Amino acid sequence: MKLIQKALFSGAILCGILGAVPNSYADALDDIKAAKVLKVAVPQDFAPFGSAGLDLKPVGYDIDMANLIGKELGVAVELIPVTSANRIPYLQTKKADLIISSLGKNAEREKVIDFSVAYAPFFSGVYGLKGIAVSKLDDLADKTFGATRGTIEEQELTNTAPKSATIKRYEDNNATIAAYVSGQVDLVATGNTIVPIILSKGGAERAPSLKFTVKDSPCYIGLNKDEPKLLAKVNEIITKAKASGELGKMSEAWMKAPLPVGF
Repeated sequence: MKLIQKALFSGAILCGILGAVPNSYADALDDIKAAKVLKVAVPQDFAPFGSAGLDLKPVGYDIDMANLIGKELGVAVELIPVTSANRIPYLQTKKADLIISSLGKNAEREKVIDFSVAYAPFFSGVYGLKGIAVSKLDDLADKTFGATRGTIEEQELTNTAPKSATIKRYEDNNATIAAYVSGQVDLVATGNTIVPIILSKGGAERAPSLKFTVKDSPCYIGLNKDEPKLLAKVNEIITKAKASGELGKMSEAWMKAPLPVGF
């Protein structure tokens, strides 16, 4: 009798353990749908991805992306302003379900979090007036272009541009923008996020046209490790938005340019 009781007791414990396993491996997607709230870490002062609008509410490409995902999931969206330094810790400590904050992907970050497919273009390139015939690096021969000292594009082109090219270096982006808008230079190497600022200051007459990309570093959505259902759903939403043209509309609205070819 005692042996039977002991066996039944052991079996009950085993069933209890096995029954607990599915819950311990519950995916974040299930939690989000149960709570009916998606918590998203977003940039607070990095236009055009995220910044305060006239009513002080967050606006930008990343805000639109967060709201699109919330809409597709059928849940409310809670926006959590973060900095570059605390966005990954917020995700890891469950203060946020997703990072949508102009997040680039690298080997170190991939050790601690997972990444969606790319959702936003982020790159540096050479821009200039529409009539200037430049479409590749070698075309900069005998040309003059501006760049902000110390930026990725300035460092890259210092090493790779033809020796006959002249680089006019400026101390910050504002000085580089001013040089282009005022006509001191007709070509400029800068990030694609700077283009809307140039357009707002220079107007159609000085509208910068992308000549070629210097370095491509698109943005990805960050998720905690081992959340396959949430990752698959986020990728599905991004892919659908790309196919429908929704991502293209976001790019036009916030980057003032279409999505790059092949994005």
